[in-house]
Amino acid sequence: MKDVYEAVPEFENEHYLFRFVKESDANDLLEVYSDKNALPFFNSDNCHGDNFYYPTTERMKEAINFWIKSYETKWFVRWAIVEKQKEKAIGTVELFHRDANDYFNNTALLRLDLKSSHEKAEVIEEVSGIILQSACNLFNAKKIATKIPLYAIERMAAFKKLGFTKSEEFLVGGSDVYSYKDYWEKQG
Repeated sequence: MKDVYEAVPEFENEHYLFRFVKESDANDLLEVYSDKNALPFFNSDNCHGDNFYYPTTERMKEAINFWIKSYETKWFVRWAIVEKQKEKAIGTVELFHRDANDYFNNTALLRLDLKSSHEKAEVIEEVSGIILQSACNLFNAKKIATKIPLYAIERMAAFKKLGFTKSEEFLVGGSDVYSYKDYWEKQG
């Protein structure tokens, strides 16, 4: 498999396509990132105060351009999740390799952001399953982790079915040295 920072692979199944995010996704993703009911499910741990609430097209485009620059600097990869039937982005997935001095060292960290209308166990399981098979190989990691807050019942159900377990360990932020909880993990 090619280095993910040389060429971003696409993934798909019958219902969804994962492809690298682009500025023309702004209108579709505005529906995701201005959705106040989706906001509590976004993982903004260690993101320098950004809560991923983007209420305008301009702010959404700024975020997308930051994601593209972050890819160019090899911080992370952000894919748009396109619902094939509607030809519309319904969310994003971010993945990166995490090197740290804590339990989550050498981990592929996954952030999944979906419209609240798609925050259902069966959708989360299907969407996440598309990329999970390749995540550890793509990011040269021994395990994969994602944040699932206590109230995210649908996510818990989906990730349990995908073989994840709740970790009692805390993820220690690099820039703010804050300890974050509610991470679930699976060995690669």
